[in-house]
Amino acid sequence: MRTAWAASLAAAGLLGALGAHARPAPGASASPWGHIPIHRDAFANRYAGEVWLADMSHRLSALIPGRRFRLRLLENVRYQALREGLRPRVVLAVIEVESDFDPYAVSPAGAIGLMQVMPFWRRRVGEAHANLFRMQANLRAGCFVLRHYLNRAHGDLFRALAAYNGSNGLPFYPDHVYAVLHARWFHQ
Repeated sequence: MRTAWAASLAAAGLLGALGAHARPAPGASASPWGHIPIHRDAFANRYAGEVWLADMSHRLSALIPGRRFRLRLLENVRYQALREGLRPRVVLAVIEVESDFDPYAVSPAGAIGLMQVMPFWRRRVGEAHANLFRMQANLRAGCFVLRHYLNRAHGDLFRALAAYNGSNGLPFYPDHVYAVLHARWFHQ
């Protein structure tokens, strides 16, 4: 059974050059994604991580053609989202709406990176000098901000998304995120 699953990944081009014989990085498990480690604290187990990455990678391949960046992004999104108690699929929908997965996006208002984080949030996150163009720093700050607004909205995602965007309760931004969430990221 495991061999058939690995063969289907190889046929889809998802089995890395190092394959299942890759040595894991410290704190990571071996992965069919090649050199990209699946961290133990990002997934319940290795199989769950591989299945989630394969599914999300397939969905994201139309927007991000580079497999290495795509897989690194997905692993980081899942880790930072779960760290803040968020659903990774919601974070992916926010990223798609905010920056269309462009890590170097800058808004006219000055928001930076994948999650379009305003620079003043760096101090609140505890990383006053973090480079918001770096994936990990941007995801950490963006997930922190979204969790902050979810707490203020007492768990109401609609109101939290409106506050995250600064649309002050207007429904256009949360509606757009929900539409993207259900069109691309919802369980299918």
